[in-house]
Amino acid sequence: MQEDRAPTTSGITSQSEESVERLRAYLHQGAAVRGRTTDDVTGAMREAILDGVLSPSTWLRESELAAAFKVSRTPVREALKRLADEGLVVKTAHHGAMVAALSLEDVLALYVVREDLEGLAARLAAVRCPEGLVDQLDEINASMREAADRGDVAGLSKLNLAWHRALRTGAANPYLERFLNQVEHAVRRLPATTLVHPGRPEEVLAEHEAVARAVKERDGEAAEAEARAHMRRAREIRLAVLLGG
Repeated sequence: MQEDRAPTTSGITSQSEESVERLRAYLHQGAAVRGRTTDDVTGAMREAILDGVLSPSTWLRESELAAAFKVSRTPVREALKRLADEGLVVKTAHHGAMVAALSLEDVLALYVVREDLEGLAARLAAVRCPEGLVDQLDEINASMREAADRGDVAGLSKLNLAWHRALRTGAANPYLERFLNQVEHAVRRLPATTLVHPGRPEEVLAEHEAVARAVKERDGEAAEAEARAHMRRAREIRLAVLLGG
């Protein structure tokens, strides 16, 4: 998933001390602070990549990462293997590893898959309609409206991900949830949220309301259709944002 551009030649320790501290902080998030296992390092690196602290095409040198995290090279090496399997890291034969970049073709492929998976999640959620799901979707959407009114794009983006997370959890299909988690990771790596596009926040709120209404009515076919339309529009806006439209 590399773009046709040269990789960033600088490594982690070549960046500012602030960047190194931000990277290190990912290892110490949450209540259970261990910071010495492969799981810990993998999770920290994954979040750093998704948040852009480790930017696309940046070289990932084991020694520099180990120094930044204050761990041995072993958990770093294993973490890089796991992240390569997830498509977040690209490993080369002679030059090591780098953060994978998303090309325009990758983005198009992502939204094709996302449309199918989000549509299925909405259908399953509507068929099940577990207690509290519609209220949860409505509450998140209400919080999104407040964030939009404040002009809080970052908060709006996080709430948008939470809304989709709630929907797929309501579908109660572990395989679907796993695939959509991977889709969410890819979406988080895109260079800008579509919510910066003029008028898009209002569109998203209305599209969410349409999906939630179909879920409440237990209309699986309508819920799937609304979710698919939501993703098709998201793809259109994504392309507009990427192409400067």
